[in-house]
Amino acid sequence: MSTWEALTLNHKGRIRINEDLVTWLARATAGTREAPFTHEIALVARQLPLHQDPADRILAATAEVLDLTLVTADERLLGLGTIRTLANR
Repeated sequence: MSTWEALTLNHKGRIRINEDLVTWLARATAGTREAPFTHEIALVARQLPLHQDPADRILAATAEVLDLTLVTADERLLGLGTIRTLANR
């Protein structure tokens, strides 16, 4: 989801990825693991008391279900109660 959001922001011109996207993706995701998008995550995403942005809901629900820390610069996602968050500024 984070990759999709970054690529979408790049496409819209809101951020600039200054290298070939395949190269950027390999470099940006090196050393990371992908989290599954499960039925449970979908259910939690729908039940969260959060704004309606689907990507934000999926990221927050993934962090909650898999007991991960959500790293974000989005003020709306910081301090979500039981979901651990870390400001990325």
